[in-house]
Amino acid sequence: MWRRWSFFRQFKLNLIRLLRLRDSPERIARGLALGLFLGMTPTFGVQMLLALFAAILLRENKLAAILGVWVTNPVTAPFIYGLEYEVGRILLALPHPEMHLQFNYHFLKLFGWQVILPLSLGSLIFGVAAAIIGYFLTLKFVPILRMWRIPRWPRRRNRNEK
Repeated sequence: MWRRWSFFRQFKLNLIRLLRLRDSPERIARGLALGLFLGMTPTFGVQMLLALFAAILLRENKLAAILGVWVTNPVTAPFIYGLEYEVGRILLALPHPEMHLQFNYHFLKLFGWQVILPLSLGSLIFGVAAAIIGYFLTLKFVPILRMWRIPRWPRRRNRNEK
């Protein structure tokens, strides 16, 4: 059934889920900020588990943390990680890594640090910025959006009805 839904319908449903959480706007904002921070880290594949674990430890809203992680999805991740790497590389004043034809342990060790270090620094910067912005926006807009009446999507009629 989810395959028939358009992107905008999915976005609206996730927004409604976030707004209908039975929690204070403060806890929702903190959970979302935690998820946004972890979503910016280069831990693709285990981000949701990390967000859930961190939300349980910090006693924040678990669903908001998991929804915040989805800032890096398969569509946005290459752009976000690429930008994080470039910012980290520029701040560390590192040159672009050179690719060698021979793959051995020494090359992988050197190449790994030339990628992991700038990516980690960039993700830390972007993660803190996304968490701060997401926290304040969520804190401001959750009470406002909870007052809105969100209309249902028009349903398709049955083919037999006219």
